[in-house]
Amino acid sequence: MALTYSTMLELGTKVPDFNLPATDGKDHGPADFQWAKALLIVFTCNHCPYAQAVEDRLVRIAEDFGPKGLGTVLINSNDVVNYPDDSFDKMKERAEAKGFPFPYCLDETQDVARAYHAACTPDPFLFDADQRLAYRGRIDDNWQEPDKVTRHELREAIEAVLEGRPAASEQNASMGCNIKWKE
Repeated sequence: MALTYSTMLELGTKVPDFNLPATDGKDHGPADFQWAKALLIVFTCNHCPYAQAVEDRLVRIAEDFGPKGLGTVLINSNDVVNYPDDSFDKMKERAEAKGFPFPYCLDETQDVARAYHAACTPDPFLFDADQRLAYRGRIDDNWQEPDKVTRHELREAIEAVLEGRPAASEQNASMGCNIKWKE
C-alpha cells in the first residue's frame, strides 16, 4: 500500500457536478443536496486499509450531523477491473454490511475524481451551503487508532460550516492509498 496525500483542491471552488450510480439503486449528485447546509463528499473504496479504518467514523459523522443539515456522499473511483474488490457488487455488499446511511457511488470513468483532483482514499471534501469548498483534508489525526485521536478536524469543519462560520484555515492533507487509475 503506497501512501498518497491529497492534492488539496483550492478553497472556494464550486462543487464539481456529477450524477453517479449508487449502491441504493439511484443516481446521485450535488443537485440532490441543494437543501444541505453542508455537503461532504468522500473519495473512498472497499479495499484500502486507510479507507476501511475510517468507515465507522464517516457513518457516525453522517448520523451525528445529518439531522443538522449535512448531506454525505461516498465515491469509489478505483479501477474495478484490476481491483475487483472495488466492483459495484462488492460496493453494494460493503454498504449493506456497514449500514451506510449515505449514497455510495461508483465513478467508473474516473472523471469525477479528476474533476475534484482527488488523489487518495479517503479524500474528503466539505462544501458549504452555497456548495463552495470550505474544507479539504484529513478526517482526524489518527487513522489507525480511533481511541487516540486528539484532533477531529473534519468534525470541527462541519460544525463551523453548519454554523455559518469558515472552517479553520489550517487544513492538513488527507492521506491513504492512491486512487487506482485505469491504464
